[in-house]
Amino acid sequence: MSKPAPSNITLIRGLTLVAAASIVIGNVIGTGVFLKARVMTCNVGTPGMVITVWIAAGILSLAGALTYAELAAMMPRAGGEYVFVREAYGARWGFLYGWMQIFIAKTGSQASVAAAFAIFLNDITGKALNAPLFSFKIFDHQFDFGYLQLIALSLIALFTLINCATVIVSGWIATILTGVKIALVVGIGLGAFILASGDWGHFGMANAGGLCEGVSPGQMVGMAGFSAAMLAALWGYDGWNNITLVAGEVKNPQRNIPLALIGGTMLIILLYVFVNIAYFYVLTPTQVASVPAGSSVAATVVGTFMTPFSQSAKSLIAGLIAASLMASSLGTLHTSILTGARVPYAMSRDRLFIERLSRLSPRTHVPVGALIFQGIWAGILTLSGSFDTLTDYVIFGSWIFYGLTTASIFVFRRRMPNAERPYRAWGYPVVPVLFLLVTGWLLYTTLLPDTGRAMTEIGMIVRLKYPADGLKGISLNALIGLGLIAAGLPVYWYLSRKNRVAFAESSEKSAEDEG
Repeated sequence: MSKPAPSNITLIRGLTLVAAASIVIGNVIGTGVFLKARVMTCNVGTPGMVITVWIAAGILSLAGALTYAELAAMMPRAGGEYVFVREAYGARWGFLYGWMQIFIAKTGSQASVAAAFAIFLNDITGKALNAPLFSFKIFDHQFDFGYLQLIALSLIALFTLINCATVIVSGWIATILTGVKIALVVGIGLGAFILASGDWGHFGMANAGGLCEGVSPGQMVGMAGFSAAMLAALWGYDGWNNITLVAGEVKNPQRNIPLALIGGTMLIILLYVFVNIAYFYVLTPTQVASVPAGSSVAATVVGTFMTPFSQSAKSLIAGLIAASLMASSLGTLHTSILTGARVPYAMSRDRLFIERLSRLSPRTHVPVGALIFQGIWAGILTLSGSFDTLTDYVIFGSWIFYGLTTASIFVFRRRMPNAERPYRAWGYPVVPVLFLLVTGWLLYTTLLPDTGRAMTEIGMIVRLKYPADGLKGISLNALIGLGLIAAGLPVYWYLSRKNRVAFAESSEKSAEDEG
């Protein structure tokens, strides 16, 4: 593979502390906090246990954020986790991480979020968008193309175009959309406490006879129930790590990245606990557990305090909530596209991917080629309808790389004891060890066949429609996921043979160019 032409065009550090924190919060807060209370109540039974699980999962996510903060402050380069894995374990492991993100995890998540927005819009319009415009077959498999697919593709194209502007513009948009998410969570909570006829006595009750639609009886008791609830909560917190992918564009990264990671995660914990307390203040545990699958607990809570309003006022409030949920999906899509494109860009700079994707726009100083490539592939996954299946497959692989990234702090502490560390992980080595132990537990839990339905329902971003029969066995999915990741090995072998330039030299140049 030919060496990229030298260029003085570099990334711009245009993301402020507020923008960086918005990316953390915007990536994490999706629709899970509005949906998962139902499942978690079925899993653990009481409001106190549900709140405890949210707090525990938040603390564990914070443990990861504390560790990642040291890594990102020490190596604030584009690609984040890819860079950490590459530097700690070698180019092969870095490539496999990037391969998974580019072709399955990131793009599959973007397709999923865009589809979720289209489904929200379809629900608001009374299923008016269901009709397909046309159908076609490829290898005896029929594909339907209709308004839902058109809307999802248009969203991916729109936010890809927006992110082709300067990173300063992208940061402002992330801040605005994240502000909408925060306002939605706070508004629902305050509305519940101020307008609803709640009862603190609900916190002394337990679920008794709730419908628990789609929840396996084996996940409603004991440790199995607690494990399923923890999985739901941890997926609700997933995404805090994505700020590291744009570390090369954060102003004063040694200060702002740790503050954004730690401060953003702590704010999310407070918001999640606050709104879940509001849910149980208004509804009994049995009422929460009886919310239909795919429906929002938040919408049910809001419906209880809209009774005194006129019908027109109710319609207006319901429309505002639906619009806010759609804006929440847009915020997640925007930050995912912004951060995800930096992985192929970083890999291309290391000559481990398509060379042209390492080029920056001379006007906006962003990797336009990488953004367009990512958008095209996300669009293909959207049309194929395979994004949910693919993202389920790589859940196991994703947590392997979370573990490898967290463990790299021990590698760097031993290998580079005198390296500049503007921020040192609080609680080292206990905090990263705690995160690694939980990662191991999650990997083990993911392998258990009985968690198949739970993983289908949790997903990586949002599941609005649930299969009636669940998965046949998550262990098979884990093996398929590992196979999809391992499929990158022949590609790596080919590219590394084409690239005869020493990898260390490439890594050194990346560090010099990015600051």
